[in-house]
Amino acid sequence: MGRALLVLANDHFRQKAIDWIRRAPMDTRVEFKGPKRSTPQNDRMWAMLTDISLQLAWHGLQLTTEDWKFVMLDALRREKSEQIRFVPNTDGTGFVTLGTSSSDLSRDEMTDLIEIIFAFGAQHGVVWSDPKGKAA
Repeated sequence: MGRALLVLANDHFRQKAIDWIRRAPMDTRVEFKGPKRSTPQNDRMWAMLTDISLQLAWHGLQLTTEDWKFVMLDALRREKSEQIRFVPNTDGTGFVTLGTSSSDLSRDEMTDLIEIIFAFGAQHGVVWSDPKGKAA
């Protein structure tokens, strides 16, 4: 078996996972992850990043929402004390941060990220466009 993914959405898929594990050859890697982020969490994150992008300049630069996402993902990794890795870019003029995509975050990790965004925005006077614009 190459790669496979099962979401344990019901007993049938749970049994299928158990069967795969029983039949898997030694040294097969198995990874368990919590439930993926929710659509409302994703929507809240992008709304908050948009508010920050429209209201703040960062060290003299107006960052896009995508830029702010990378800044906040970096903050999440630092808060979790995860190793942050950098490599030179392809033309040797700077560096690229290696890390997890926000689309791979679990619900709990996404909640932590939203809390980081909210705290950062509150610290910098961001007015949230969503009146519920605090952590989910």
